This record gives sequence, structure tokens and C-alpha cells, in this order.
Amino acid sequence: MAEAPRGILSGIRVLDFSRMLSGPYCTMMLADHGAEVIKIEGPEGDTSRSNGPYRADDPGHEWAGYFVSLNRGKKSIMLDLKEAGAKAAIQDLARTAHVVVENFRPGVMERLGLGYEDLAKNNPALVYAAIRGFGDPRSGASPYAGWPSYDVVAQAMGGLMSMTGADRDHPMKTGPGIGDVFAGMMLAFAIVAAVRHAERTGEGQFIDIAMYDAMLSLCERLVYLYDMEGKIAEPAGNGHPLLAPFGLFPAADGWVSIGVVDDSFWRELARIMERPDLLEDQRLATKAGRRRYAAEVNAAVSAWTRQRTKRALAESLGGRLPFGPVNDAEDIFNDPHVAARGMIADVPHADSAKPGWRVAANPIRFSATPALTPSTPPRLGADNDLLASTRTKP
Repeated sequence: MAEAPRGILSGIRVLDFSRMLSGPYCTMMLADHGAEVIKIEGPEGDTSRSNGPYRADDPGHEWAGYFVSLNRGKKSIMLDLKEAGAKAAIQDLARTAHVVVENFRPGVMERLGLGYEDLAKNNPALVYAAIRGFGDPRSGASPYAGWPSYDVVAQAMGGLMSMTGADRDHPMKTGPGIGDVFAGMMLAFAIVAAVRHAERTGEGQFIDIAMYDAMLSLCERLVYLYDMEGKIAEPAGNGHPLLAPFGLFPAADGWVSIGVVDDSFWRELARIMERPDLLEDQRLATKAGRRRYAAEVNAAVSAWTRQRTKRALAESLGGRLPFGPVNDAEDIFNDPHVAARGMIADVPHADSAKPGWRVAANPIRFSATPALTPSTPPRLGADNDLLASTRTKP
């Protein structure tokens, strides 16, 4: 019999105290590649269990889409951390873990006697990873350390909103919860790096990711533009402050993206547009020139694209220069790229008689150790028998 597939992180045990998006996204990335992720949930469960949406065949509202998407392939222990015995149970379980993940405000786990220093006493190789809105005082005491935070706060304070939108008077958040997701992605990377260090040296450590910091890292242009030119990065609408044509352009039936950086791509675009005058205009021959006359360049390209459908533009531009249509969910579900890459994953329902769910698949591709086939997310407390393997029960 063939051996069951094993992900690249097989053998890594993660105790996951996190909830909502940032921490669960991080641990989802780990679980998708073989880590054993054990959610530690209170009696009400991860908050995302009650956030919806719910399918019509789920009248009891047990399977929220928010929860299903982020918690596939994990286990669940239901435990009230404030009850007598819970602390000892977690301490015993933590002896068997390689990683702990949490996204509470500073001091919460310490008050429960479950902070990094508490758990590392009995497991010196433990990697303890925390996402907080403004970081942990261990690595820099922010004046906002005690403030609660969600994605919208991180996007606002970290600079993303100041760079996004139609103009300076209309800042805008991004659609996805990038303040949470990007912090979770960075924490997943940090965990893998710290686990490698622990395996080599036997030394664990505390990992601290601030959502504010993650957003500032993402908005790197904001920093160098202010440092080098003294300019405050402002919303550029659907364009780019340094490049043209670069951004979104109208089509007869929607929008398309075009990104011209190299001069060779500009020449190719002018030829496709059948605009020899643009080719001959030396003002536009270089990136610097097109930046200077960006309004003129973008107007010319827009006048051409709006006369054509997205399909026609794809036939003209696809493969010849950086181009792509603006896709909605229906477009994505029908896109042959998504099918070829397996980017819509099927998650089986806990009730085998019911159809499963479709979620965004893990995008990381390893040639030798691919991501595992997603398994169903856990019912609350479905794996409480794991506590039986510890010396102390709550």
C-alpha cells in the first residue's frame, strides 16, 4: 500500500490560540503543508464560526464560510482557559508542541500563566509566535500597545489607505483583509525560519509581528519616496505615480490592466494600437518622458481600449506585454488558469452526505512535497481526546 502523502511540514505540532483572520491564515498555511495544527478554542469557539456566511443546508449555522475557508485540515480542542485545570492541561500539551500561535493583546496569555516564558520553561525549543496590532513590548514598546486592532485599523495606520483611492480626499481600504492576511503570511515565514533554528540549536524563541509594521513593510514605496524626494505618497487612483501607462484602463465591457515599464513594451503597445505617431514622439520614448506626460499617455491608451471588449483586448495584448482583464468571482471560477493550477480547492463536508465547500487553494507549489488535499475543518472540541495524552486533565 502506498504511503499516505506527507506535507513538507509533517511532524510539526502547532497549538493555535488565534482567532478571526490573521492567526488562522498563518496556521492554515502551515496545515496545508502538513503541520498538525490544534486549535485551542473557548466554549463559544473561534469568533469566525459565527461570522457567516452560511449555506441553506446549514440551518444550525455550524459551518460559516469564514471559518471553513481558514481552518481546513486543523484539529480543535474546546477548553475554557479560565477554568481550574486548564492551565496545567495547556502546559502539558505545550511540552509536545513545536509552535504556539496567538493573536491576543499583550499580557493576556501572561495573565493566564501561558505566556512564552511560562511555556518555554518546560520546552526550551518552543517557538512562540504572536500577532498583535502594534506588537509586543518584548521587542519594542509601542505607545499603542494596548489598543485593539483589526484589519481596517492596520490598513489605516500602516499607510495603505493613504496610498489607495481616487485622491487624497478619498482614502480607501482594500477589499481583502490584507492587514490581517499579510501579517499572517509574514508570521508563517517567521515560524518556519525559527523552527529550523530550533531544530539546529535546540533554542526556541519569541516571534513578534505587529500588523502596523507589516502594513508599513508592504507600503515600502511610501518610505523611499518620502526619504528621497520629500514627497508624501498619495492615492494614484488606478494608475501609478511613477509609470505610464500602468494601471487600469476602460474596456467596452469592463476594465483591463496594462503595465508598461520597459520601453520595448511601450513600442509594442504603440504598434498594436496602430499609432505610429506615438512611436515617433521622442517625448514618450523613455520611462521618464512617459511619466512626465502621463496624462497624455493614459488618455491615448484609454481612448483605444474603451472601444474594445476585454476578450478582444486579450487577443491583441495577451502574451505580448503585461496585460490582464479585471476578473470578478465568476470570471475566476471559469478561468482556465485557475483550473490548470488547481486554485479552487474542494473541502469535504463533515457530513459525507452533504456536498463539500470550495475555497481558495494554497498557492505554494513544491515539486517533491505538494500541499495536502484539504480535509474538513473541525467541529468545536472534536479533538478533546488529545488532552488524554497529557498528564493533567482540566
